Order: sequence, then C-alpha cells, then structure tokens
Amino acid sequence: MSTAPQLVRGYEVVIGLETHAQLSTASKIFSGASTRFGAEPNTQACPVDLALPGTLPVLNRGAVERAIRFGLAVGAKVAPLSIFARKNYFYPDLPKGYQISQYEIPVVQGGSLACYVGDAVKTVRLTRAHLEEDAGKSMHEGLHTPGCSGIDLNRAGTPLLEIVTEPDMRSAAEAVAYAKALHGLVVWLGICDGNMQEGSFRCDANVSVRRPGEPYGTRREIKNLNSFRFLQQAIEAEVNWQIDELEDGRAIRQATVLFDPGANGGRGATRAMRTKEDAHDYRYFPDPDLPPLVIAPDWVDTVRAGMPELPGAMAARFVAADGLPAYDASMMTQSLAFARYYEAARDACGQPKLVANWLMGEISKRLNAEDREIDAAPVAPATLAALIGRIQDGTVSNNAARQVFDALWTGETSSVDAVIEAKGLKQMNDTGALEKIVDEVIAANAKSVEEFRAGKDKAFNALVGQVMKASKGKANPAQAGELLRARLGA
Repeated sequence: MSTAPQLVRGYEVVIGLETHAQLSTASKIFSGASTRFGAEPNTQACPVDLALPGTLPVLNRGAVERAIRFGLAVGAKVAPLSIFARKNYFYPDLPKGYQISQYEIPVVQGGSLACYVGDAVKTVRLTRAHLEEDAGKSMHEGLHTPGCSGIDLNRAGTPLLEIVTEPDMRSAAEAVAYAKALHGLVVWLGICDGNMQEGSFRCDANVSVRRPGEPYGTRREIKNLNSFRFLQQAIEAEVNWQIDELEDGRAIRQATVLFDPGANGGRGATRAMRTKEDAHDYRYFPDPDLPPLVIAPDWVDTVRAGMPELPGAMAARFVAADGLPAYDASMMTQSLAFARYYEAARDACGQPKLVANWLMGEISKRLNAEDREIDAAPVAPATLAALIGRIQDGTVSNNAARQVFDALWTGETSSVDAVIEAKGLKQMNDTGALEKIVDEVIAANAKSVEEFRAGKDKAFNALVGQVMKASKGKANPAQAGELLRARLGA
C-alpha cells in the first residue's frame, strides 16, 4: 500500500547523502604516516602524502579490511576487483593536485541500511562505498600573520570510506535518522571512531525539490556537515531556499553550498560556494602507481568470521529472548555501548522491559541534556538494576524511584539503599497504618466517595491521590487502591 509523499509547501523533497567515515587505522591509506588527531600542523605529512618525486603509494591493508567489514554489514557486494583512480582538481590543501579515490569500480557496491523515523522503519538503499584519501586543511584563524591563511597537511592521506546513498530520503528527519543509524553502525563495527567534532564522520547532503510526480529537480550539495543538528537545519534551510527560488520563477542551478548556522537569527542558511562539477570535470583515470585491488573470497570469509554480532541480529535476539517490542530492541542497539549497558542491567535484575524503559526514558533524557554517551553515565548498570529491584519488591514507589535516581545521577552516593534511607523514601507497607489513612481520607472526602459510588472513576483516582498525599508519597498506590475499594464495598 503506497502512501502520499510528505510535502513541504506543496513540493516533495528528495535527499541523498554522501558520508565520509574516517577509518580507524593507525597509519594513512597509502603511507606509514600517523593518523593521530591533534598533532602540531604539518608534523604528520610524509613525502608520500605530499607526492614528492620518487615516492610511490602502498595501500593500507587495514583500510581495505574495514571496507569489507562495512560491506558485509550492509548486505552489499564486496567487489573481487576494484580500481583506484586519480580525481584531478586543484585546492591549496591538496598537495598532489589530485585525490586518489575510486570511481568506476568501487570496493563496496549496493546494500541498504534500515533506521527508525519515529516508530516507522525506513530503509535507505546504498549506491556504493569507496576508499579514498582525505585532503589537508586550510587554516584561516589563529595564525601569527593576520589576514593570511595557512595549510595543515596532517590530514592529507587519511583513509576515508565514502558511503553514498540513493536519493531515497524525503525529509530532513529521515536524513538525520539514516545518518544516526550509519554513525552507530560504523562505530559498532570498530571501523570509525565517529568523532564528529574531529571530522571523523561528516556528511554531504544532496537536496532537490519537485512537484509530486515530476522528474527529479536540480540538486545542490551541502558540504561538510559535522553534527546531526546542523544536518537537519541545513536541509530545511536549503529546501525553503529552493522552493522560494522556484516560486519566484527562477531556475535552480547545480552547485556546491555551505551551511552558515548563524544566519537568519540562528536558523541558518545555505550559500553557494561554487557551481557543482560533474564527474567528467575531474578527468578520472586509473592511478598508474596502484595496481587493481584484488579481494579473494577467503579474505572476505576471514573478515566475516571476525565480525561482531550486528545491531539488527542483536535486536532480533532481544525481541525473541527478552520479549522486547521491536522498537525498544532497536533503541537498545543504537550503539554497542548502549547494548552492553542494557544487557548488564537486564542480567542483574531479570527485568528486560523495565531496564529498556529506564534507558529510553530517564537515562536517555539526561544523556541528551548533558551531551554524554552511555559509557559516561554516572549510574552503573548494576546500580540501575538494584533500583529496579527495589521498585519490584515494593520498597519504593515509581515516583520515589525517580528521586533515588536523581541522587544517584548527581553523585550523592552510589548506593540505592543509602539514598532510600537518607531521604525517607521507603514505601509504606504497614497495612494497619495505611488502613488508618484510608479511613481518614474517606471520612474527609464524602463528595468524592459519593461520586465514585455513582460510577465516576475519576473520583476514585482522586481518592487514591489523597491517600498518597496524606502518606507523603510513601503509600503503595496499588495497595492503597485495594484498601479503598474494600472500604467502599467495590
């Protein structure tokens, strides 16, 4: 069953992403120079990276293995033979005057990646993933001579896997969901550290708009988006700009654009950097210094044997073995660290659904607010399991548990029981004391009692609320409800 396309001001948005994932090798793709981040400028650029006369590139086996690993993870074809080409263009930070990349025959061909957009599954087809080297970096600030620019060639030759999608995404939300899923996968596989601030994972977005049913519009490519927030804002800004142009009767010209997040009062805007080149402008030809890359079947089998359990397979296991809903299971596998936290807490308390609820709720909320990763969470899996155990055995209510969690998160103590004791949060389980409170609430709320007996359920909830208030939140809500019903003859 087909659904109507999501429209923006009457236009359908068409998006494809090109993502550069810096591979986690210790040395560069064609030389032995270090890829360590943060070194002094131009201290990690060797003669091979600079293409000095007499030097020859030698392919890094580890970079190829990481590309194979990615191809297997997305169900792609790993090419038994692929070709490295020279992509010719001039930039100040490209010392060779060309970039070694792959064009006609990439190492990874096809594949797909599924992601959640809200609670709906979106599958994005992949066109290819190819190996290439990075360029250097132009520096315009912090230099000794004002008004000048500098060149840092430390990044020149850093290994990249460029992952290209089909134009399958129809909104900024879909593009961000895909990018997050891809980011999680490359980190999960150990092929990229995913550090967006350091440029290890950055996206280019190809965006066009069209009226429903019309051919694809002219695309513009937004370069070097290094955060998910900027990716969303840039696509939304570009879409509105293109629609404005078309509505004013102007044609869209293919171009490469940059995103300025500070423009339009912080809403951001795109601005053209150069007219977009096509493939023939780069004069691709096979690199004469590099032979074809041959990947034998037994090499692929060896890489496959060393693969970790993939997120999809792990999520399926959580559904089958733990009884989690499919959406919950996908959230538990958003990263390997997140999955390991879930498994540790689940094993400690035996309550998979409750652990998942806490992870998707209170813990994720705090991680997002504080821009932390799960492995930096101040509440350990065993501590969360202990807290869930105290909810299950009736020691604390759900509301009290949130107070306990807050104290644990802020570092007051690492002991669940110590917080419960210090804050007096232990739930009232003394039936006699609770019966007395229930009797007092019934006596003091004759109108609510009358309304309940007349069939108004809201009146009963109000009575339970009064019991909780009188007990200062320490009453067990379920037990209070049972006593109320018994006293009221319901």
